[in-house]
Amino acid sequence: MGTINIGISGVAGWKVLQRTEARQIEAVAKDPVVVRSTAYFKDNIAKTAKAEELVKDYRLLNTALSAFGLEGDIANKAFIQKVLESDTSDSSSLVNRLADKRYLKLAQAFGFGNETPAADLGETVSQAYIQREFERRVGESDENMRLALNARRELEAMQKRSSSDKTLWYEIIGNEPLRAVFEGAFGFGDSYSNLSIDRQLEEFMKASTRILGSSSFKDITAADTTDKLVINFMARSQLTESVAQNRYSAALTLLTGV
Repeated sequence: MGTINIGISGVAGWKVLQRTEARQIEAVAKDPVVVRSTAYFKDNIAKTAKAEELVKDYRLLNTALSAFGLEGDIANKAFIQKVLESDTSDSSSLVNRLADKRYLKLAQAFGFGNETPAADLGETVSQAYIQREFERRVGESDENMRLALNARRELEAMQKRSSSDKTLWYEIIGNEPLRAVFEGAFGFGDSYSNLSIDRQLEEFMKASTRILGSSSFKDITAADTTDKLVINFMARSQLTESVAQNRYSAALTLLTGV
């Protein structure tokens, strides 16, 4: 099983994906490549006592990073080792100074610093890996759908958090895939990233109130509001792509004289 192609993009494609998602994830979980990766991880992670041992094992590291959406860091072994060894309770430690909190979640799950490892780490990471692999394969045919799936999952996880709205907004701003969905849904251009971080926070919260009806994550993480966010993102993305395609077609017509 390779790329998951829904066959239609935009809001209509998103609705089709939602209807077929459970079946698609089940198929990904049974894929021989995925089965080998998760089995190897479960068999070997309990024997891994140090972060150094994890980063030296490519297969273990690849599954671990992929489960947290950090597979792009597979070559940055020294950096990942420092992240894993960070004291998550120390606000001045490396992992707490990183804006992208996926690294903090990684460190907390494995517990090489000061944390107790996640209960049943092998199963927990394997299930997260399967979900992310499903999203990755969807993204091979439609990156916007991958971003939408990621946003929905991340926001569901935030429902259990006791952090302040301000803290969670800073996490959104620092998490590139998640930020992309909010920016798209709010119609933000590239220039917003050039604003000061406090001004960005202000603009995101204002836009959230205007478009979603609230800037509170208690409301944003509710299923209907998250769905509104995703639908808005998919609709705006489809419109942007349509405009770009029409411009390309017009330019091609001028060049060819058709």
